[in-house]
Amino acid sequence: MKFSCTQENIKGALGNITSISGKNINLPILSNVLIKIDDNNIKLSATDLEIGATCSIRGKIEKNGEFTVNAKLLADYINLLPNNRIDFEVVENELLIKSDNYKTKIKGESAEDFPIIPTLEKKESFVFDAVNFKDMLNDVIFAAARDETRIELSGVYFEFNGESVTAAATDSYRLAEKTIKYKNKEGNSDTKKVIIPTKTLQEIIKVCSNEKITGINGEKTNNDIKIYLSENQVLFSYNDTEIVSRIIEGQYPDYRQIIPNINKEEKTIITINKKDLVRAIKASSLFSKSNINDIHLDFPVSQKKAVVSAVSGQEGESIVDVPADIEGKDNGITLNHRYLIDGLNNLEMDEVILEVVDSNTPFTLKSKGEKKYLYIIMPIKQ
Repeated sequence: MKFSCTQENIKGALGNITSISGKNINLPILSNVLIKIDDNNIKLSATDLEIGATCSIRGKIEKNGEFTVNAKLLADYINLLPNNRIDFEVVENELLIKSDNYKTKIKGESAEDFPIIPTLEKKESFVFDAVNFKDMLNDVIFAAARDETRIELSGVYFEFNGESVTAAATDSYRLAEKTIKYKNKEGNSDTKKVIIPTKTLQEIIKVCSNEKITGINGEKTNNDIKIYLSENQVLFSYNDTEIVSRIIEGQYPDYRQIIPNINKEEKTIITINKKDLVRAIKASSLFSKSNINDIHLDFPVSQKKAVVSAVSGQEGESIVDVPADIEGKDNGITLNHRYLIDGLNNLEMDEVILEVVDSNTPFTLKSKGEKKYLYIIMPIKQ
């Protein structure tokens, strides 16, 4: 195997895939990246057996072949090289790397034992603007469960419909949901419902955030991400990077049952400045009970303000008044301040809308004028 490419290209490719590799006592080769040269194609691959990633890059090929080396070591070394041409060659079970006055050898392993990364048939796809899709993931993924006690809650639920996809995540204490439209849809796919692991989606966010690398066609202009689905796998394709992952088996809970379906007249609607509210919550959170993280919100209609408070038997108490427009009846609710801050941090507008039915009904949070994003928190019952 012998080829050359720019430092920028291979650095970008390694940045997209190497975090998927990792230590595995039973299968050490999973710590490696596979470099495969054939059919005028330079392809780098990594996998942890649940997620597989490949990235094709542009370069000059002199000899086909395949070889694996430690992914982190290779990426760390490439990152230190100047942005010039790099020459690679496998010599006696070592990867020889030359660039300007840099020269190194990295010991590697044969590609024979490297796991095969699954491929999906690309018949039908859902096409999104990569920035919009990444933003949707960021807006919901934080609400997924952190552990796998209920495996289906550790992923994000996707419902692909005629013109749009709805993504939702919940840990049973809070819920985030967002809908975006397709940029294009290829094929005649019916409604599809899948649960995708959060780890996979974190990799997608990272790939979509990276600067574009020059692909095998020398192009940098593609901002689309394509999604292909099979019975138990999903494939994401972005520029010359592809990530394939298992789909979580199981039935996602009917989360829409907890969304308050209450007439406007039966709830209190508060319009408030986000920054002012965040500052008040953070101030009062210093006096919340550490094992509960509770703060109380009161909404006296006639006073046109929200009252954010917390009391600690050991530390003291905090009360902050925040100007607000309030419609409906006097109301109040106790919430986990961490969940509330998480939701506010994912709202883009300066003004946000809070909706309260009573102290025992889920609390709703959204940006003013935003109809496609919803965030709900279960109250702390006193």
